[in-house]
Parts: sequence; structure tokens; C-alpha cells
Amino acid sequence: MTINPLLDIAGWRSRPGFSGIPSVCSAHPMVLEAAMRATLPTPLPLLIEATCNQVNQDGGYTGMTPADFRGFVSEIAARTGFPMDRIILGGDHLGPNPWKSLPAAEAMDRAEVMIRAFAAAGFTKLHLDCSMGCGGDKVPLSDAEVAKRAVRLAGAAETALPGGDLPKPVYIIGTEVPIPGGAMEEIEGLELTKPAAASETVAVHQRAFAEAGLSDAYGRVIAAVVQPGVEFGNHNVVDYDSAAAQALSGVLAGLPGFVFEAHSTDYQTRAALTALVQDGFAILKVGPGLTFVLREALYGLDAIAEELFPGQRKSTLRAAMEGVMLAAPDNWDRYYEGTPAERALQRHFSYSDRIRYYWPQPEAAAAVAALFDLLDGVDLPETLIGQYLGARYAAVRAGRLPPRAHALALAAVEALMLDYISACGE
Repeated sequence: MTINPLLDIAGWRSRPGFSGIPSVCSAHPMVLEAAMRATLPTPLPLLIEATCNQVNQDGGYTGMTPADFRGFVSEIAARTGFPMDRIILGGDHLGPNPWKSLPAAEAMDRAEVMIRAFAAAGFTKLHLDCSMGCGGDKVPLSDAEVAKRAVRLAGAAETALPGGDLPKPVYIIGTEVPIPGGAMEEIEGLELTKPAAASETVAVHQRAFAEAGLSDAYGRVIAAVVQPGVEFGNHNVVDYDSAAAQALSGVLAGLPGFVFEAHSTDYQTRAALTALVQDGFAILKVGPGLTFVLREALYGLDAIAEELFPGQRKSTLRAAMEGVMLAAPDNWDRYYEGTPAERALQRHFSYSDRIRYYWPQPEAAAAVAALFDLLDGVDLPETLIGQYLGARYAAVRAGRLPPRAHALALAAVEALMLDYISACGE
């Protein structure tokens, strides 16, 4: 059995090379391809995570089970030339969240089925998230109850490991978990996790693992999720303040073998991401930020297509996506506020990027395919690239990037991935 490459991540800072790792939380095939292309020249493994809402035993919003997702990633890796043995698959927010409206007992039963499916499919980084209340719970849950439920899920995962050459999974714990996908309102400030609370979370989980006879599994707990002061809402981003996080960062000195995992790092600057890693927040989760820059590129290509070939499609991509979202508003309606015009703007341009839920829809996929078909084989004019895809203009002018639609879209995501790779130490 091989050793999980993340098992000693806490020791990376003391050795030459990388001190942290990006965590790509997306199921979009172009995002995953771009992440592979950006990571391939580096010595880093590529960490790809699926959330409990994206992928679960019922299919999630992608329609994929954990085994399906593994096959999906494998196909992209084969096409991209990225070795599958360099990919770490992770399960994010694994817990009762998709079923939290149900009574706690039933929700946890379903969460057990889910984490067994993730473990059996060879996912080797599992985030145990039982921080949310379920039907009938008194909220907020105590740390002890959260830990008890998390350990129950770890025990379920341990019984479902596939064996063979796959390494045993590492676990992530923590109760201070931001809402998956970012906050739902404008954020003016954040309360960082209190240092004592971070230490207590780890201690409570350690006791719960020991009481359940899972000390071996606890030896593979490598990180705790905390709030270091990063978040984004629909309209704004809260930037990381290293000075404000020093007390929290200092807790790691008393937690040998641990790093902190930072969620919602989307839209942070490269400098802020670098500071996070240097301060011990070694796992940088990014998801909506990646699909946001892809959407920017797709909409830029959409505008270029209309300049070059006006009226030659059934509809523009922008119009098609508007129709798809209006026809199925559940994934955006309760998250976006304001006038009809403000809500229309948020549907397409919010930092929360809830449009990402719609790319797998057949109508959306068909509209993207029609765009790429129209531009297939076309060298796009530099002037239009400068107008609608300005961030790619310099690379095209310098000859580093071909002026082709697919390459331009991938390059937008690769550029953001390079911010994360650089921040982690390369």
C-alpha cells in the first residue's frame, strides 16, 4: 500500500519545495483539464474535490456518484496526459448537509452511505463536516456532538476502503466551515476562529476518535477547517489579513502533524494566497473562482462570435444561459436579492457564481458546444481578443497562446491555477 502524499503535509514547510496545495473543487470538465495542464509541469500532486452536493449516492447536481466522478476524472486525465497516480480525489463537506431537513438519525444514515461510497471509490482525502443541524436538532450543535457524528462517518469510511495499492484516506475535521460556495450576502467583516476554539476542536475530535477505537484513523487527521478571515459574497471579497490571523496561525505550533484548511479562498490575490500558505493555511480550497473565470472567457468568446458570425446560432450563449436559469431557479432564486435588474446581473456575474450549477444542463452544454463549433479552426482577431478577452491579449501577441477559442478558455483557468500553484511555493 502506498503512503498518502498528504499525510505529512505539515512537514512540507520545513523542506525545500511546496508548502501547501490547491484544492480544486469543481466538476466542470474544462476546469479540470485546465487544472491538469497547469499542474503537470510541477512536482505537485493535483487535489480534486467533489462536494456532497455535487456528487453523492443519489447523483448530486452533476448526476454522478463517487465512482462515476472517479471515472469522469480518469477520462479527462487520459485525454490530457496527466498521470492518474498524481491525482488525489477528495470528498468535501461529507456529512448530512444534503439531507439536513430530515431527522438527524435519517440524515446521518444517508451520510454514512455517502461516505462509504466515496471511500470505496478510492477518494483519499475526506472532509468530515457534521457542523450543521438537522431536523429536530437544537442548534448550534455542541463540539462534542459534531465530533461524535464526524467520527461515526470516519468509522463508516474505514469499513469501506478498497484496499490494494490505494493509500488509506486522510481526514479533515473542523466545525467552523463556511457555507459551500460562499456567503449569500455582502460581507463587511468576518470573525476569525478563536485560537482556543481551534485547539478545543482538535482535542474534542481526538477524544471522540479514541473512544470509538479509531486511533489509527485519527493518526491520519491532517487538518482542521478554520476561518482565517477570507470569504466572498455576491458583490465583494474579504481579503486575507495576515497580521490579524497570527494568533490563530500560532495554534499550529501546539498541533504537531496539523495544518489548517482554508475554504472560500476564491478571488484572493496571489499575495494573499501566498501569505495564507506561509501562515500554515496549507490547503487552499477554490471552486467558484475557477468557474467564474471560465464563464468570463466563455462570455468573451460569445461576444467575439457575434462580431464575426452575427445571427448564425439559435441564440447567444448569454441568452441561452439566461433561459436555462429562469426555467430552473432553485439554484439562484433565494440567494440573489434586489430589483429584477439587479438579480439578472447577479445570475451571470455574481462572485457566488451560482451559474456553475447550470453548465451540466443539456441546453447549456449544447449552447457551449454550438459556440465552440462556430469558432472551430478560426484564428480570432487580436483586436477582438483585446476587446473581449483582454487578460489573454499579451500572451496571444507574444505568441505564447494561440488565438483559438478552446485554448483561450483553458488559459483563463490555467492563469488562476498558476496563482495558487505559485502561492504554494513553486
